[in-house]
Amino acid sequence: MKDKINGILISAPSSNSGKTTVVCAILEALKMMGHSPASFKCGPDYIDPMFHRKVTGIPSSNLDMYLLNENTVKYLYSKNSRLGDISVTEGVMGYYDGLSMESTDASSYALSKTLGCPTVLVVNVKGMAMSVPALIKGFRSFRPDSTIRGVILNGASEKTYAPLKEVILREFGGDIRPLGYLPTMKDCSVGSRHLGLITADEIEDIKEKDLRLGRKALETIDMNALMELASQSKEIEYEDICPEPFPEHVRIALARDEAFCFYYEDGLDLLRDLGAEIVEFSPMRDSALPEDIQGLYLGGGYPELHLDELNGNTSMLTSIQKAVEGGLPTIAECGGFMYVQKTIAGRKVCGILDGDSENTGHLVRFGYAEMKALRDNVLFKAGQKIPVHEFHHFDSTENGHDFILTKPNGTSWEECIGTETIYAGYPHIHLCSSSDAAKNFYRACLNYKHR
Repeated sequence: MKDKINGILISAPSSNSGKTTVVCAILEALKMMGHSPASFKCGPDYIDPMFHRKVTGIPSSNLDMYLLNENTVKYLYSKNSRLGDISVTEGVMGYYDGLSMESTDASSYALSKTLGCPTVLVVNVKGMAMSVPALIKGFRSFRPDSTIRGVILNGASEKTYAPLKEVILREFGGDIRPLGYLPTMKDCSVGSRHLGLITADEIEDIKEKDLRLGRKALETIDMNALMELASQSKEIEYEDICPEPFPEHVRIALARDEAFCFYYEDGLDLLRDLGAEIVEFSPMRDSALPEDIQGLYLGGGYPELHLDELNGNTSMLTSIQKAVEGGLPTIAECGGFMYVQKTIAGRKVCGILDGDSENTGHLVRFGYAEMKALRDNVLFKAGQKIPVHEFHHFDSTENGHDFILTKPNGTSWEECIGTETIYAGYPHIHLCSSSDAAKNFYRACLNYKHR
């Protein structure tokens, strides 16, 4: 299949350059102009897409060049871009930063080439003058096919932008277009947390902040020029990978609240495509699991920050314990894994699996890895492999031994628990990485339904 998508990738020289703020401002401005933007995030991060969803009102997808193969990335980009008339993708880290200190694999640069879309570089100009065009030139020339076609100056003012715009025009002769600037707006800052940005749902006035950002973007960013740049995207070619649905549907309970909110939305859509009904519930506030379910998905999040509610909701703890111990097929990732063990920071939780989780004060086993099943389980046959990602400060006394994980540098270890009815561990799995995992989970849910 072939598709021509009007898209733009927003990247930066480094993290903390203001990518998310600029992307949210652009998405809001596009909506104000009457457009229907679709949004994406490069890499494995869950939180930035939450901000996108708050702005666009539609799901924001992760496009990860390590977790997903090139065809799947193109397929999901095309599929989700049909929701809008322009696609805006937020980059990750610095533009060329990839799997290692020596590689651009899985970088924003690699994604822009795969998607065939131009890149706009967000440059934080604080403390710089003529160094701004020098920096841009370095990024533009580092790779001859850099795809960098525009630049937005973050933290600039009208007074500082005007001369810098003229310098950029003179230095690049129109090859890189100055698309405007976004001034420092302290009243629109969102703060931070131990694992990155705070989630969008925790900012009471986020919509008003987005509106202010959007109005400012209409004043200071050349949105028409940005749209024109997006229209210059190249055609992409891919194979359709939409699966055949199962003849019988199942109901899968999905934990979704402040404590459990980290999911790859395309993975949930895959389960829906197979025929599943996803039923959301709150482990913090609901008294029991939803009725008539054949599967359970406990995703990552911040259970350690909501222990009073989780520990105090004894009826929910009992409901989950009985269901899982009774054979309900279950995926428990990261925060969900911590929740089904005995304790988190000394507070009792479900107690289904042995293990106590405590804060180590630093990132543990952080980053990408390849995970290989050592035994048949609810998601994989023995020997099957899948790329995964870990991002957590807590660690458990019982991480499991049913999989071997290997980092790109060759470091390996045993981790995770896999039985006929449960996958539990810190690694996050993108179900679109392997449709076999989703299908195996679905079959387990069907077996439970017919039991």
